[in-house]
Amino acid sequence: MSVDPSGPMNYVDDDASTGSGDDINLLEGHNKRQSVTPSSSGRRKRSRKATGDAIVDAMLEIAAASKLRASAIMKNEDRFSISKCIKVLDEMQDMSTGMDDLDLELDEMELVAAAAGYYYYNSITRQIRCASLPSGSGFMNEVLEGPDDLCREMFRMDKHVFHKLCYTLRHRGMLRDTAGVMIEEQLAIFLNIVGHNERNRVIQERFQHSGETISRHFNNVLKAIKSLSREFLQPPDINTPPEIHSSNRFFPYFKDCVGVIDGMHIPAHVPAKDQSRFRDSKGFLSQNVLAACTFDLQFIFVYPGWEGSAADSRVLRAVLDDPDQNFPPISEGKYYLVDTGYSNTAGFLAPYPGIRYHLHEYRGANQLPRNAKELFNHRHSSLRNVIQRSFDVLKARFPILKLAPQYAFHIQRDIVIAACVLHNYIRREERHDWLFSSIEGAAVDELPDFDEQPELQFASSIQEQIASSLRESIATVMWNDFLHKWDQW
Repeated sequence: MSVDPSGPMNYVDDDASTGSGDDINLLEGHNKRQSVTPSSSGRRKRSRKATGDAIVDAMLEIAAASKLRASAIMKNEDRFSISKCIKVLDEMQDMSTGMDDLDLELDEMELVAAAAGYYYYNSITRQIRCASLPSGSGFMNEVLEGPDDLCREMFRMDKHVFHKLCYTLRHRGMLRDTAGVMIEEQLAIFLNIVGHNERNRVIQERFQHSGETISRHFNNVLKAIKSLSREFLQPPDINTPPEIHSSNRFFPYFKDCVGVIDGMHIPAHVPAKDQSRFRDSKGFLSQNVLAACTFDLQFIFVYPGWEGSAADSRVLRAVLDDPDQNFPPISEGKYYLVDTGYSNTAGFLAPYPGIRYHLHEYRGANQLPRNAKELFNHRHSSLRNVIQRSFDVLKARFPILKLAPQYAFHIQRDIVIAACVLHNYIRREERHDWLFSSIEGAAVDELPDFDEQPELQFASSIQEQIASSLRESIATVMWNDFLHKWDQW
């Protein structure tokens, strides 16, 4: 059963922490000034008693005032709190008058001084900490005027890409500046959350805004980025991709291939009643995301929201059967590469089943292919590997996709779409982006999904025969060429 991606958007933050950072706790009923009454026993008082009384009075006033302030902030027990000091003072007032009044007076002064010092230290420390944090605009200036690497780290893209995206969102009216938060800061809030998987309270501290403000701008930016999906998730070019045309290993054998399709599991946070459906074959809660990409590492189509227990072939069949999903039409004779989790049928070329396929299986002493089917599978795997590299770049840029975010499920689904849109946007605007460059041309090992088996009756026998004939013809020509050019396998 699919999930409707057009549902309402609500930002959910399950963090119940106040985020204040204060740990002061006061006992109720101690908002009165605690007086120190000297004994009238007639004993000799020291000459500085009057000064001591004044100090005690002043400190008690500080303690009483701090008690009212602290009790309104937190209710956590603290090892050294003003409330405990006052409690000790109360107990001392009830002690036997046999104790030397001077010693009692000095003990009270020490306790009050300790409480006042404790209050002063914590207040000043908090003030310094808050004063040291830049405002939202200050943080923005620090990042955008700082080194390029800082912008890449905090906003997950280069400066000029960030500025152009802000211009696009502003020029098209997708976002608007508010009295306290410019569009640049709104986008930065969103990118910090998805680019670092940060909680709401952390973003509050960083940008110096309330939790409600953070949530509102997160939702607004998420909606705006998602609305760009039709523009940046485009059907592939029907011409032979340059990545294939320029390689003797792939051309002319895969000249009609337009892209790659595979499923991607994203950790999911779902209610207990739905967890059995979302538990994948590895025992983790996840959503199964159907994705198609080009050999340029750009996503063509993204369909998130399926239960983790759903087979990849089932998700693809549901998409093809539903015209509302707008899967790019496949021109006659063209096809996508798929793995053994899908049926080999018209429009979807799968490897030979039961034959070694993954790249790590062709290493070591038995690295050379022994027949046409092995050669076909090896080159098929090498070419299809592009989608795993796309997934790796996507998750490296947006770590929120590596962990189950504590949001409503439709928000989790929309985050996947928005991340893919940003992925494509960055790819188009900065060809030398550091994350894309780090994986360019690299072969990423992909572990086989042993649980994935193609479902029966996915395609008609005629479609399967057409696909089988195509695969056989490609493998035969490829093998004949390999026998004469074995050094280019």
